[in-house]
Amino acid sequence: MADTKLMEKIVALCKRRGFIFQSSEIYGGLNGAWDYGPLGVELKRNIKDYWWHSMTRMRDDIVGMDGAILMNRAVWKATGHEATFSDPLIDCKTCKGRFRADQIEDTPCPNKPSKTVKTCGGELTEPRSFNLMFKTYVGPVEDDSNVTYLRPETAQAMFVQFKNILEVARKKVPFGIAQVGKAFRNEINPRNFTFRSREFEQMEVEFFIKPDTGREWLEKWLEARLKWYEEIGLPRAKIHVYEVPEADRAFYSKGTYDLEYEFPFGVQELEGIAYRTDYDLTQHMKASGKPLEYFDDETKQKYIPHVVEPSAGVDRTLLAVLCEAFAEEQVTDEESGKTETRTVLRFAPRIAPVKAGIFPLVKNKPELVAKAQEVLALLRPEMAVFYDESGAIGRRYRRQDEAGTPFGVTIDFETIEGMKEGPFAGQKNTVTLRHRDSMQQERIKIEDLLPKLKAAIR
Repeated sequence: MADTKLMEKIVALCKRRGFIFQSSEIYGGLNGAWDYGPLGVELKRNIKDYWWHSMTRMRDDIVGMDGAILMNRAVWKATGHEATFSDPLIDCKTCKGRFRADQIEDTPCPNKPSKTVKTCGGELTEPRSFNLMFKTYVGPVEDDSNVTYLRPETAQAMFVQFKNILEVARKKVPFGIAQVGKAFRNEINPRNFTFRSREFEQMEVEFFIKPDTGREWLEKWLEARLKWYEEIGLPRAKIHVYEVPEADRAFYSKGTYDLEYEFPFGVQELEGIAYRTDYDLTQHMKASGKPLEYFDDETKQKYIPHVVEPSAGVDRTLLAVLCEAFAEEQVTDEESGKTETRTVLRFAPRIAPVKAGIFPLVKNKPELVAKAQEVLALLRPEMAVFYDESGAIGRRYRRQDEAGTPFGVTIDFETIEGMKEGPFAGQKNTVTLRHRDSMQQERIKIEDLLPKLKAAIR
């Protein structure tokens, strides 16, 4: 059941704290397009970087590439996108809205939000096909000979460059090509915040395999991807594995898993893992006339590799991470002792936009500020940190809780004068390290701070 109020709180937090803004907001916005603010862009980059680290740095069998957004029109003809990449579109003559015909059962009516498009009583047209690709022109003349499209997926560049990458990377099947990049789809009905947008980013691998090993690799990739989501803070219990039935799969697929997350607006797809057979390479070989077979040195056989494709959405993953991390709880203020509501984002430390807040206890004491600046200089080369000397220390903690910062480092008078009691009695250059999730504090030497934080965020 959809939790509308929870989603409204998350959207409001995203704007208030600078995660996500409506694109072109001062001009009324543009439906299906979003801008990522200072915290959002850091969170997004951390997700992409950790995916890239997992896919390429930690594996010997995957290499990376970055393909162009614009490709020869022939690519999209060969794959069938130009002819068939479409959704069923209907118009409502009553409210003048346009909707996907296969989603009217759960799409709210613009005029009657308590009802769906199917049940609101509006006059609906018959469905018709609507191609999702954004058309553009290459060069100064806008005629049919210069038509191309903004790519609707990142996958095809990896198939088109398969032979080149195979040769320069000196890899043997099985091996993969990884790519992170923008894709564009002229969605009929963008909705659910950033979940369904017209401009979005994908994280994809095309993993080339022997023809008789498809099912085996499909299962391996399923487990690998579930483990990865756990590592960025999405518990396996919240991810539903849906094995797509044959009738609902792409005609070339011999097996597809959808990984679906429990968003506040319902269980929706995060990632698809598809066994695409040899369809894409075969289509490009036929259309281009160029050989795309693989020669196996061991068996002395030539064949067209099959492919398993784990394809994840960056924006959807970021939204899932935000939803999972968001929490409101009643706590006792660390200064006043009063009960209050704390809003916190419990990001996994490795993807948190800011890793540590640096706080001199008071800003009118030059020695505290100078020492805080030393700590800032120590940590900044190794991680994203935020310096804040404005307001009461409790308010500064709360601001960083809302930003999802896992650690707070407070420089106080005992840092300068030395501890009066405890295990660090008589010692200077210690700081208070506060943990976001538990709000517990511990005393730590400055010299031990960097290795401790690096171990926690890796």
